[in-house]
Amino acid sequence: MGIPVMVIGKSGAGKSASLRNFAKDGLYLINVLGKPLPFKKQFESVLRTDDYPTVRRALEKSQKNAIVIDDAGYLITNHFMNNHSSTGGGNGVFTLYNEIGDRFWRLIEYVINNLPAEKIVYFMMHEEKNDAGDIKPKTIGKLLDEKVCVEGMFTIVLRCMGDNGSHTFRTKTTGADVTKAPIGMFEDEEISNDLKMVDETIRGYYGINKEQEGNENGKAKGF
Repeated sequence: MGIPVMVIGKSGAGKSASLRNFAKDGLYLINVLGKPLPFKKQFESVLRTDDYPTVRRALEKSQKNAIVIDDAGYLITNHFMNNHSSTGGGNGVFTLYNEIGDRFWRLIEYVINNLPAEKIVYFMMHEEKNDAGDIKPKTIGKLLDEKVCVEGMFTIVLRCMGDNGSHTFRTKTTGADVTKAPIGMFEDEEISNDLKMVDETIRGYYGINKEQEGNENGKAKGF
């Protein structure tokens, strides 16, 4: 059973920047939008796609144990933008929203039910405020929000916070957001926005092996 982890935050809050301390061969990056990273380091294993079947094949075949889907929310947005103008009205729109919710839900379910326990998949998403005033992951349509409750599928939801050039992860809810983590996993309510450190902490907490460190010859394996 793989571990999905959600990381939410405003644009520029430090979601992508949190990858900076991984080694070049230390993770597999699925870059949904193909945006340049906000630091000079380039990872060796990178896939640019917003196609769900391609993402799932990458999750299955990658030999990296730390996998990041950067801008995962744009899997939802791109599907909507690429199809909404051709659906017409009525049942066509209803079907589109169902497809949007179904595909994203199935992707999370695939991580949970089909990946081995040592694989942690980080879903990086923008945040939004719902009608109740709570900060949650940004989605499209009522199916994911009202029927699924996407954040409910994750045991760990971290929130990127940016203030005067300082970037952190919140690990505990303020009462007005969906941030959460298992009891005792993180000592502090705010920690450095260092996803490498987070990855090590999660693995230590659950007693699973460390991130991919290379093959017998000392060369990192890739997808």
